Amino acid sequence: MHTTYKPEPYVDFSQEGPRQEMRAALELVRGQLGQSYPLWIGGKPITSNETFTSTSPADPDLVIGVMSKANADHADQAVLSAAEAFKEWGRTDPDVRARILIKGAAIMRRRVYELSAWMCFEESKTWIEAYADTCEAIDFLDFYGREMMRLGGSQPITPFEGEENDYRFVPLGVGVVIPPWNFPLAIAIGMTTAGLVTGNAIVLKPASASPVIAAKFVEILHEAGLPKTALNFVPGPGGTVGDALVCHPKTRYISFTGSREVGIGIFEKAAKVQEGQIWLKRTVLEMGGKDCIVVDETADLDEAAAGVVAAAFGFQGQKCSACSRLIAHEEIYDALIEKVVARAKLLTIGDTTGSENLSMGAVIDQNAYDKIHEYIAIGKSEGKVVLEGGKVPGKGYFVAPTIIKDIAPDARLAQEEVFGPLLAIIKANGFDEALDIANGTEYGLTGALFSKHRFRLERARQEFHVGNLYFNRKCTGALVDVQPFGGFNMSGTDSKAGGRDYLQLFMQGKSITEKL
Repeated sequence: MHTTYKPEPYVDFSQEGPRQEMRAALELVRGQLGQSYPLWIGGKPITSNETFTSTSPADPDLVIGVMSKANADHADQAVLSAAEAFKEWGRTDPDVRARILIKGAAIMRRRVYELSAWMCFEESKTWIEAYADTCEAIDFLDFYGREMMRLGGSQPITPFEGEENDYRFVPLGVGVVIPPWNFPLAIAIGMTTAGLVTGNAIVLKPASASPVIAAKFVEILHEAGLPKTALNFVPGPGGTVGDALVCHPKTRYISFTGSREVGIGIFEKAAKVQEGQIWLKRTVLEMGGKDCIVVDETADLDEAAAGVVAAAFGFQGQKCSACSRLIAHEEIYDALIEKVVARAKLLTIGDTTGSENLSMGAVIDQNAYDKIHEYIAIGKSEGKVVLEGGKVPGKGYFVAPTIIKDIAPDARLAQEEVFGPLLAIIKANGFDEALDIANGTEYGLTGALFSKHRFRLERARQEFHVGNLYFNRKCTGALVDVQPFGGFNMSGTDSKAGGRDYLQLFMQGKSITEKL
């Protein structure tokens, strides 16, 4: 019997044991940099004529891996191969599929430091951010495996005399998975294995900024016993490979996490019925946010400041759940800003593969670096800078924490997703206005309220319109099956990743009746 699921615990890198483990893992990974990785189509490794490189954000000259580059023809082959593989994989016993995930979790648990080290190199994640990413990947595998054991077989229905009635879930077919770069192990493996464990054959197009860690988890699933034909791996550009996968008539559903613009494009393309297509494609979309923390005049300001800084600048603000807006009551506005700025000044920045206990690494690439600085310039025209600059390494895409106050609720810095270490601070003259400001964007992913006022907390339960709401803590760090994750409005289709209804998005119900 399998043990009851519980989230994977984190380690404490202030202790010598975990520090030594991580140092050894970083050296192990350093010795494997620059290797080549193939496509996987129809159960076979394929080396394409074209390649692209994954490089380190902290040192753009450092090659993490060389990837075979898929094209539209590869995408077509991958979908057709998946459609063929589905005929057998979709009939595989749900418990067998589940055990593959649980085995994969065990393999990852043994390699937790190594996988985390890969993300320090490829993503410039800090040690604890990388470790948490790996733990979440393990959680998805463990939880979805156990959930499939619950959902496999006959489901509860009302008996009816004279008939034998059965209701069960069956897989959809070919699933296309397009994950983001910012959680390249956790989110990518969660999206992929949710489809696999429910019996779908998958075509995975990893993010171009983080393909090596995706290749590593494909290898782990193979080791865990997944038939190689059930998962096709086609790294390549979204404009060619991604579009070909989304528009293919054999594609049954698309699971995507990324930007609002790309998500809307996928939604539109998937809605068009292609020649030979005999279903309406499902889309499971998570498209970001403009998340906020609200602090009222009753809050513990030290706790609030700690939560804001952690949520705004953890992983360089490159989380869809990151706090990019601080909404503060006018009575504590200046005092809170002082505490937030003081804490942010203590953050340390550098190459996470060479230094331990850093607070921040580099942002993902040149495009992100340029975009963040464009928004800093916009912010300077919309408000007053209270923290900017600070010492950063000369090599790599490093951006220091930036904080700008006196931002209007309708300003660009208060409305548009930046995806970087840039915090906009907005003043509210009361709780009513604070709620209006919090809800005043097109997104609705995460939010937090720091308050000691019981009835404001209760009101926020009803009126703070986000998919993940937190009281008196930061707005990042959702745990699998503890805080199922997904948002409202333009944050996506509110698909609750890591929740008990998530797997049903990749199946359909079938009712079977036999007259006795």
